[in-house]
Amino acid sequence: MIEELNKKLDILELEKIKEILPDYIHSTSKKIPTVTEMLNYLISEEIKSKDSKAAEGIIKSANFPFRKTIDDYDFSFQPSVSENQLRELGNLGFIENHENIIFVGNPGTGKTHLAVSLGIEAAKHRNSVYFITCHNLMQKLNKAQKENRLDKQLQHLAQYKLLIIDEIGYLPVDHQGSNLFFQLIARRYMTKSTIVTTNMPFSRWGEVFSDNTLASAVLDRLLHYSYIIRITGNSYRIKDKIVESDSRTNKYNE
Repeated sequence: MIEELNKKLDILELEKIKEILPDYIHSTSKKIPTVTEMLNYLISEEIKSKDSKAAEGIIKSANFPFRKTIDDYDFSFQPSVSENQLRELGNLGFIENHENIIFVGNPGTGKTHLAVSLGIEAAKHRNSVYFITCHNLMQKLNKAQKENRLDKQLQHLAQYKLLIIDEIGYLPVDHQGSNLFFQLIARRYMTKSTIVTTNMPFSRWGEVFSDNTLASAVLDRLLHYSYIIRITGNSYRIKDKIVESDSRTNKYNE
C-alpha cells in the first residue's frame, strides 16, 4: 500500500508529503487524526515546501550581489534610517501599489544592503525580482539596441514585479543611454515597482544623464509614487574598522 501511494505521490510531484508521510503516520499511530486534519497538515507542508523552493529559485535568478536581510542592517549605526519604515516596506505593500523606493546617500551608507534586503523579501513571497547596477544596465540596453532586439530587452526588464537599479550616479550616462533608461522607466511607470540607489542629489541628475530634460522625465516617473529614503552618516562598510581603530587608540592611551 505504501509503495503504491509513493508512486502516486511521485506522479503528482508531492515530494514533501512523500518525505514526511512515514514519520507522520508513526507519530499519529496512537491518536489518529481526522481525514480533514491529516489532509490539512500534509497539504500545508507541501505548500510550504513548494513556496520555499520557488523563492529560492527566484533569489538565485535575481542576480543579487549578496544575501542580506533587514535584520542584518545595523540601524544603530545609521540613525537617519527609520527601522519602522523599512520593516513596513518589508511587508511589500509598495509592490502591490506599484510604488518605487529611492535610497539616496553617500557611498558605503548601506543603500545597496537595504535594497537587496527588500528584494529578497519580495522573492520569498514569489515576486519576480531582478538586481542590476546602472552601468551594467546601460551596457545591456546598448548591446540590445545594436543587435536590433531593444524592444524585446525592454519588455523583458519591464515584466519584473520589482527591478532594483543600483549605483545611479557613480558613472555618467551618455545621451543615448539616458534615452534608453527613460524608455525602461516609462514602461514600468505605474505598473511595476522599481528600487534605485544613488549617491547623487536629484538636482544633479542632469549631470548623470547628460540631459536635463531626460533627467527630469526620469525623475518625474520615479518620484511620482515613491518613498524617498535619505541616508546620512559614515560609511557602513568601514564601521568595524572605525571600532577597531578606536579600540586600538584606547589601548595605547591606557
